[in-house]
Amino acid sequence: MSPAYMGVDNIDLTDLELFLDGETPWRMFAALRREDPVRWQPEEAANSGFWAVTRYADIVHVLSDPPIFTSEKFVTLEEASEADIKLRRSMLEIDSPRHLTLRRMVQRQFTARAAEGYSGFIRTLAVDALERALSLGEIDFVKEVASNFPVQVIARLLGVPDSDAQRLIDLSNRIFPNTDPELADVTLEDPESENFKDLPFRSPASYELFTYGRDLARKRRGGTGTDLVSRLVNERPADGVPLTQNEYDNYFLLLVIAGNETTRHVISHSMLALIREREQWEVLSRNPSLMPSAVEEFLRWSSPNYHFRRTATREVELGGKTIRQGDKVVLWLASGNRDETVFSRAHDFDVTRKDNDHIAFGKGGPHYCLGNALARVELRVMFEEIVSRISRAALTGEVRRVRSNFINGIKEMPVRIDPRR
Repeated sequence: MSPAYMGVDNIDLTDLELFLDGETPWRMFAALRREDPVRWQPEEAANSGFWAVTRYADIVHVLSDPPIFTSEKFVTLEEASEADIKLRRSMLEIDSPRHLTLRRMVQRQFTARAAEGYSGFIRTLAVDALERALSLGEIDFVKEVASNFPVQVIARLLGVPDSDAQRLIDLSNRIFPNTDPELADVTLEDPESENFKDLPFRSPASYELFTYGRDLARKRRGGTGTDLVSRLVNERPADGVPLTQNEYDNYFLLLVIAGNETTRHVISHSMLALIREREQWEVLSRNPSLMPSAVEEFLRWSSPNYHFRRTATREVELGGKTIRQGDKVVLWLASGNRDETVFSRAHDFDVTRKDNDHIAFGKGGPHYCLGNALARVELRVMFEEIVSRISRAALTGEVRRVRSNFINGIKEMPVRIDPRR
């Protein structure tokens, strides 16, 4: 069902309150795609405004042209100084050739073949999470299942003890959603965040995660381990330039955050969609062979990141608008995933959807999500177990969303789950 009509005159993509009800963002995106698909969005100081790109074709065009639309000025809306960018730059904010070199350090651990090889322990983790949840009956699905499961997977790949997985969850919760006062130690809007401007997401918890990652590095350096930390500290990049301390810190943080946050939100949104669209649950229960196509629909539907930013390196035209050198160009991936010119019945959740060329992981550029194959295996295994072990699930309270226009996340989802007999 298409979202209710909205005009573009009063749309403000910087108003975080508009992203809390689960409906208004899709109304805004539909209006922008229809009436002003490359639209200038003013921002409050100290930011300077950005171009909001909401159509699928324009988003893919920008993603495919890093020489003109660079990632090196950050991929979020925050405008940081050159000094802070240098300190905080992760692989997301580096263009090739260095980006490709850093990516290749761990790429073999994230291929489709490697990810499928992890499916055994991933299934064990999924079963354990669901059996624990079923023993409780009434749960916060986010806390008991969605947030706990993917971080345990990335913890295994990093060689982190199972006993420390909860610590990674807690730190990730405090770092990534830096505009939600219930989750962040210091929000981005808080003047106190200036004290942490040299840390990722301006979060003091980032330093705690750095400290934890450095301790792992000390223990693994010079060893023969094959975990991701061991590879980062013991292998020289192909370009011959060793990782700096900042590069290691930010790489480690990125692996923890990316390996946890995005997949957990896809799991939550997909579970919510299956609860609300019971016939889709029944389709999957009767036809488990549909799960791979369902996973693609989970990703399209959920779109765990609302946007990513690029910055224009020169003046260029896009969608009939003149983009100036230095302008922020913000790609609303979530909008592209509901583009009616690309997806039939774009606003319907359909686990049988074919030719689902979504852009949840990006598309057409070097920054295509490194962990896409792993995420697909995690989602497939988790929902195979959900539909085989749970007969019915129902909401028992309010679904509460992360206060953010960057993360399309659910932070609380009370449900009742009944086991299959």
